[in-house]
This record gives sequence, structure tokens and C-alpha cells, in this order.
Amino acid sequence: MTLPRFYPIFDSADWIARALPLGVRLVQLRIKDRPHDALQTEIARARDLCRHYGAILVVNDHWRLAMDLGCGFVHLGQEDLDHADLPAIRAAGLRLGISTHDEAELDRALACRPDYVALGPVWPTILKPMKWHQQGVEKLTGWKARIGDIPLCAIGGLTPERARLALAAGADVAAAVTDITLNPDPSARIREWLEVAA
Repeated sequence: MTLPRFYPIFDSADWIARALPLGVRLVQLRIKDRPHDALQTEIARARDLCRHYGAILVVNDHWRLAMDLGCGFVHLGQEDLDHADLPAIRAAGLRLGISTHDEAELDRALACRPDYVALGPVWPTILKPMKWHQQGVEKLTGWKARIGDIPLCAIGGLTPERARLALAAGADVAAAVTDITLNPDPSARIREWLEVAA
């Protein structure tokens, strides 16, 4: 499958509502530590926005809600895989992205037949503390050689300038979180990203 090359990750449907009119066509909703009803409301709103704009919504972690709400794509981290019902996810027709950081995690991800594999952090990230400091663009090249036609997503510390390097090194998709949400002009930054990923 072919995915859009720019993949912003947001923690609210409000952010998605800002990004989609600018031309974003692949977006992840990653919400942590919210009550079930609030999560359900946010995911449903994000789903409806993405349907309206013809965009792909990826729901982070909350695979049961993604199934219940008729979403098409879920992203799971390695810890999420410990508790996810992969046969149920597949039976529901959900596509699956999986985070990886080392060879063992990549082997585990590939055994799940993912629709994309994410490698990170390619550069140091301020998003969350991680035991992996910096993977480097060279690792993207090696990962892509191993996974073949499965889309490879680079995540962690990316900027539009670094995204060029990641895509040139073998990534199919470049993800961004804080580079947009902490930018003084998020809309202008999204437009920069879209130019790089065009």
C-alpha cells in the first residue's frame, strides 16, 4: 500500500480540524489518559473530519474504540501489542501500524503483518523519555532493506529539513509531533512539511 509521505500526530480532534484543510491526508490521533467517553467523542469527531476530507485517520493505542467507531487504521506500540487482540483487529478490517526501536521489536512487528512499520526516534525527541536516544538515518536504510514493500515511517525529532534526509535514506513516511504543535505558526509549518513530502 502507498501512504501519504507526511504524517502529523496530534492529541486532539481540534488539531486535526486545523490540519486537514491545509492538505494533510494522513494523521494520527494520539490521546493518553482521558476518560472513555471523552476518548470516544474525540475519536468519532476525528473520524468524521477525516471522512469529510478524504484523509486517513490512524488511532493510537485505542483499538477497541477504533473498531467500535468504524475507524480504518490503528497504531500500536510494543507495549500495546502485549494486550491487543490482533485477530479481532484483523477481523474488523483495521489496518495496523507498529512502533519499533530494535531488531527484536522489528521481528515481532513483522510477524504481525503490519501495514506500516515506524522506526524511532530517528533524532532525539522531547516528546517522551525513551531508552533509545537516537537511531540515525542510516538505520532507516537498513530497516527499509529488511521490510521491503511495507511502508517505513520515520519518527522522532523530525523537522522538514530532517524529513528530506529521512525520506532520502529510505523512509516512505515522515511523522511529526512537536515540530508542529510547538511551532509559533503551526499552519505555516504544516505547509512547509507538505512541500517537502510532495
